[in-house]
Amino acid sequence: MGAGHMLEAAGLDAEEERVYRFLLGVREADTGVIAAQLGWDAARVESVLAALHGKGLVGRAAEPPAGGPERYVPMAPDAALRPLLLRGHEALEWARRGVEQLAEEYRAGGRRHDAEQLVEVITGASVIRQRLRQMAYGAGEMRWLCKARPVALAAAENDEEWELLARGVRYRTIYERELLEGPGMVDNVARSIRAGEQARAAGTLPVRLVIADSSMAICPLVYESGDVLDGAGASASASDGAGAGTECAPGPADRVGEPTAAVIHSSSLLDALIALFESQWAAATPLHVTDSGELADFEDGQNRAVHLADDERYLLSLIVAGVADKAIASQLWVSQRTVQRRIQALMQRAGALTRTQLVWQVAQRGWLTNG
Repeated sequence: MGAGHMLEAAGLDAEEERVYRFLLGVREADTGVIAAQLGWDAARVESVLAALHGKGLVGRAAEPPAGGPERYVPMAPDAALRPLLLRGHEALEWARRGVEQLAEEYRAGGRRHDAEQLVEVITGASVIRQRLRQMAYGAGEMRWLCKARPVALAAAENDEEWELLARGVRYRTIYERELLEGPGMVDNVARSIRAGEQARAAGTLPVRLVIADSSMAICPLVYESGDVLDGAGASASASDGAGAGTECAPGPADRVGEPTAAVIHSSSLLDALIALFESQWAAATPLHVTDSGELADFEDGQNRAVHLADDERYLLSLIVAGVADKAIASQLWVSQRTVQRRIQALMQRAGALTRTQLVWQVAQRGWLTNG
């Protein structure tokens, strides 16, 4: 916008701005003087002055000369223009919201009429690998379901997760226990956990899956027997994701050597996949690195209890029984704040985000039934 017409956004047209600026310079003038100075006819000047008066930018002089023409003076611009600017801002905000709504309707309409905008099929290890990396580098959170025998990316090629963890990207990963039994896998997962990854283990997982934030997911499209059990399938990994260097790519091949995956964009299908991950996460066993640097709590044996002190077992029994914090504090002869702090510590050990998850983990691990 040029300097000669800078008040257009405030609701003034070029003629109004020119007359107002003239009055600012002379402080007071009648219609004839303004017309002569600007080279306009009187009717044009009177029309512009009327518009400026209506917007509160000019006023009439208190005492015009006896028998002389009415004179006009400029009013303070900030008091007059602020309401106009506010109205303009509101109009722009409404327009912005309208554009966003139209854009969403456009995208929704496109998804309804063009399935390719909802689900995109990609084929080939290099294509899947590139898409996974693009997802990870643009995400704030990555969620992984990692099954055994991945096929898309060799473990030696996968260094991205540690870089992204250092940048603050959040990783939550569930590993199938068979995957953790592979050579070097435990060390790689332990390294990822030390770097900040939140990891859990499950006996089996229903599908390979990668979710970037809540906006996109990649998962296998077709399973065929035998296509991931031979050769590279047993020794390769899947992407820049979980367990950096451990990998768990989405996508067994739909034909030998050519893994195929579906890229799912925002939709109810994506919502269902996110819900699937969260249900698996709640049921999986948290992994942690011990003081000696080893990965713990991934064995699928019967003894999954941790070493709990007697007072911790008593506290857990009260929590499982549904006793309120105040009553627990009374029974333990400690403050309510101390009770809450101890419960938080137990939740961290169990990898639980809520007390309901803590109770579930206590039951799953047998913390109150095993030695």
